[in-house]
Amino acid sequence: MKHVIHKPYFNWEKEEKWLNEMSAKGLALVRYTWCRYEFEDSAPGEYIYRIELLDYPALSLTSRRYIRFVEGTGAEFVSSYFRWVYFRKKAADGHFTLHSDIPSQISHNKKVRSFWLGLALLELSAGLLNVSLGLTPKQNWFQIVMGGLLFVMGWAFLFWAFQITRKIRRLRKEQLILDA
Repeated sequence: MKHVIHKPYFNWEKEEKWLNEMSAKGLALVRYTWCRYEFEDSAPGEYIYRIELLDYPALSLTSRRYIRFVEGTGAEFVSSYFRWVYFRKKAADGHFTLHSDIPSQISHNKKVRSFWLGLALLELSAGLLNVSLGLTPKQNWFQIVMGGLLFVMGWAFLFWAFQITRKIRRLRKEQLILDA
């Protein structure tokens, strides 16, 4: 039986945790599109899910090679959305992680931070442009309001990037302790 859940996530780790909680309830992710998760019934806890942000869109040659590499470890490619990919592996096959060491965790988090920073810059620029165009002698209130909303979204994306920066700092400190 298919189950569709619409839910926005802006933190990939929380999303991954939620997918694994859904798996524990017997719902296996089979498809993802923006804020739309499609599940099918499965044995409770049958799968472990992992999410990754790739360097390039999932259909690029480089990304397809990486996906095949991960599949070679026994994981299954479930879905992709732009540069985000969703993998799963049978829980019976044991532990499943994509970033087992601290340097690779730092690298992945830097990639995610860059993603949010890019979106923040885009939204802040578009917001500023809309507000400035709306403040012409004719005063287009719709454009001013939309610009304000884009500006708020840009600040939210900056906040998420800052949160990831804090995580990267924690991981670096952890690495220093291990290296000592």
